[in-house]
Amino acid sequence: MAGNESGSGRPSIFPTLLYADAKAAVRQLTEAFGFTELHVYEGEDGSVAHAELAQGNGLVMLGSKGTGGVFDRAMKGAGPCGVYVVVDDVDAHHRRAVEHGAEILMPPTDQDYGSRDYMARDAEGNVWSFGTYAPGTAGG
Repeated sequence: MAGNESGSGRPSIFPTLLYADAKAAVRQLTEAFGFTELHVYEGEDGSVAHAELAQGNGLVMLGSKGTGGVFDRAMKGAGPCGVYVVVDDVDAHHRRAVEHGAEILMPPTDQDYGSRDYMARDAEGNVWSFGTYAPGTAGG
């Protein structure tokens, strides 16, 4: 199977984002978008050195901007990114995001390609799409 050489079903691509306020990002992603906090490692200064949040069988990694590490320096000046997350119930997921004050860019919408999606922006400008489309899978 291309893209997953181990064949274990374990994801092999992990979006990695940096935030000015990574602790607030962890709160928003868990409370509004339903991610599960797996690990949060803090630096001596209280910054988030590394965090891992799960959604389904996927994982996003994040940390604090300004740590001076190689990745932080490489990402300096980078703009926001977009991440697509597959969810089972788009409308329920959307309701949760709205209840937690997330900025909704597009309400749940049936797409021509068979997916139902909605789009939101996090507090630092990253665009998160949530929907039923699962690229590279049967029926996706």
